[in-house]
Amino acid sequence: MTGSVPLTLPGLLALRARQDAGRTAIEVAGVGAITFGEWDERAGRIAGALVRRGVAPGERVGLLFGERDWIGYAVAWAGVLRSGCVAVPLSDRLAPAEVRHAFTDCAVAAVVHAPGLEPPDVGGWRATPADLEDTGPGVAGEARRVLPGELAQIIYTSGTTGRAKGVGATHANLAHGVDPGPRRRKLAHSRHFLHAFPIGSNAGQTMLVNALDARPAALTLPRFTPGRFARLIESYRAGTVFVVPAMAIELLNARVHERHDLTCVRLLGSTAAGLPPAVAAGLAEAFPKAAIVNYYTSTEAAPAQTVMIVDPARPASVGRPASGGELKVVRPDGSPAAPGEQGEIWLRSPAGPRAYYGDRRLTGEVFRDGWVRMGDVGHLDRDGYLYLADREDDVIKSGAFKVSTLQVEAALYEHPAVAEAAVVGLPHPVLGRVPAAAVVARGPLSAADLREFLLDRLALHELPGRLLFVGELPRNHLGKVVKPRLLDLLTQEERP
Repeated sequence: MTGSVPLTLPGLLALRARQDAGRTAIEVAGVGAITFGEWDERAGRIAGALVRRGVAPGERVGLLFGERDWIGYAVAWAGVLRSGCVAVPLSDRLAPAEVRHAFTDCAVAAVVHAPGLEPPDVGGWRATPADLEDTGPGVAGEARRVLPGELAQIIYTSGTTGRAKGVGATHANLAHGVDPGPRRRKLAHSRHFLHAFPIGSNAGQTMLVNALDARPAALTLPRFTPGRFARLIESYRAGTVFVVPAMAIELLNARVHERHDLTCVRLLGSTAAGLPPAVAAGLAEAFPKAAIVNYYTSTEAAPAQTVMIVDPARPASVGRPASGGELKVVRPDGSPAAPGEQGEIWLRSPAGPRAYYGDRRLTGEVFRDGWVRMGDVGHLDRDGYLYLADREDDVIKSGAFKVSTLQVEAALYEHPAVAEAAVVGLPHPVLGRVPAAAVVARGPLSAADLREFLLDRLALHELPGRLLFVGELPRNHLGKVVKPRLLDLLTQEERP
């Protein structure tokens, strides 16, 4: 808190600039770095330029950047928030149609983009951060006073099952849990924390807040590959590493721990999806001195989350609520599910809740009295630990049975020759749907051998009716498997 007004992220940046002006805030390996003092000064110039160009408080400003441009993006993002406008960040990995949809959906007044990119023409003006910084000095302090309850940013969901939706977050939501005290900075066990999350993702935004709020500098790289990522861990002695499960799988498949010293890592956090137990076990072996932590949340629910330090006694659990959040699993009638009983998962944020931008109907379906419907099915054990069964839309209704794709995938990952696996429901004339799996093998593997392996691990109705070996799984820019594309692939391969 500063005075009687809660601290906002623009206010936190100004505070860090006063406390740690010469300290590195963000470094992009092989590209450059920025200190807190430089970040604050450049953000002030961006904010001043937006004010002079007449962008009104509350208007949306699109941000289009790639991972090589994390520094320019961070400057533009902080400048937009400081100007009282609303940031709409997107990754350059998105297709032009996806970028156009997002910027049109929220009616951006302008687009700030990385040099060399050509954003779709969605009205308003376009500029690079350098264009805006060259227009004159920034205003002192914040260009406009921003209040905690005002909208700060809109993040578009990954769109793995449909068109992306914009999730709005207020300044209070984004700044929840930040601590301005220099002695209480988080992640204090090393000089750098490392991630490779794309701009425009909820995980990426969390890393940006960490850059403002943590003691170590944020370290990232222009493009993730397992070898480059492992080399950075080793050369920078990074104590904290953040990944998504797809990256964790790539690191294990590349066996980087056999070529690089990863013993510096004390915390390895995985987010965006649940870790298959076999993958979590592999990470514990590859990072022998690290606590392997699974974070379960969503763009809609953040900062609410469950946290689980991977425990062999509960290998499939995603943990219990953290940081003041709440968790419940409910039956179809809304009553609490009993321990072990599957139901719909809801999280309650300790901060001001988020909402779908411009969609009151959908907001009312997902956001209720501070609770957020996660769209997942799962259960709690008697100690309150959460276990995911599946996405509601991914549960396979096969005859009289319901099949969890997560459970089938977890069994597939236990085979030593399976590098990656994903499961969907394939239409069936009698049963409605049956499980079908796409598998990336790391060595010789036949469908017959894999089926025999699964017989001891899955019920008959859970066994994949079709196994397809592929070179890679269809993933989006966040590393998530795009199930509709996978279903198309399996359906096409089945046709004569």
